Amino acid sequence: MAESILQELNGDGVLTLTLNRPEVRNAFDDTLIALLTGLLLKADRDPAVRVIILTGSGDAFCSGGDVGWMKKTAGLDAGQNYEDALRLAELMSVLNSLGKPTVARINGSAFGGGVGLVACCDIGIAANDASFALSEVRLGLVPAVISPYVIAALGVRQSRRYMLTGERFNAAHALSLGLIHETVEAEGLDHNVGHIVSLLLKGGPMALRESKELIALVSHTDRSSNQTISRRTAEIIAQIRVSPEGQEGLGAFLEKRSPSWEH
Repeated sequence: MAESILQELNGDGVLTLTLNRPEVRNAFDDTLIALLTGLLLKADRDPAVRVIILTGSGDAFCSGGDVGWMKKTAGLDAGQNYEDALRLAELMSVLNSLGKPTVARINGSAFGGGVGLVACCDIGIAANDASFALSEVRLGLVPAVISPYVIAALGVRQSRRYMLTGERFNAAHALSLGLIHETVEAEGLDHNVGHIVSLLLKGGPMALRESKELIALVSHTDRSSNQTISRRTAEIIAQIRVSPEGQEGLGAFLEKRSPSWEH
């Protein structure tokens, strides 16, 4: 099972995790879920890792749940299914809240939980021929554990359509829905992903982590907590300004040189 996810860390600190089950279109089961969760947590703790790319081998990104795994869950009781679902929920939560920037390199179809993986990544870039579907209802299921992230990406109105119809849509439409950020010809996918990664590497590691925290904080704030959010956001920028990274970034800007993290 160690080969079901390929790992490559380059000299710039870019870790590529490739789902490597092309025979089942990179579908996940309980073993793959546990492995990917562990690799993401390890990468988040590793100072050598600065950016994470998630992709699939072959002509698919991730086709969702593996048929064999779904057959097994059908034989579990309610309590066992709850524990099994919690492990998938943990994977989505870990990916969504990771402190390092994450880029989904969508090389092909993303169905069901594969759409959840895309929605949990910070940036999604897809080949023009990629296709997407929230197809759970057609199996008599619901996209439960991925729903917080998919609804955050698509919005409530579009989720009410695509979660209920289970219909497929192409990369151009995924772009219009806000699920992904760019579509490119398949042969240009690596170039465009590389460009985004190069932009991310220009940011300070702590600043990137704090920016992700800030987005999560502000996006879950309502009017009743305006004063609290004002104080918290002021604390964040104040702490960053006096940190070694903030001092280095400002010094580099004033001295018209590259900051240390770009070397």
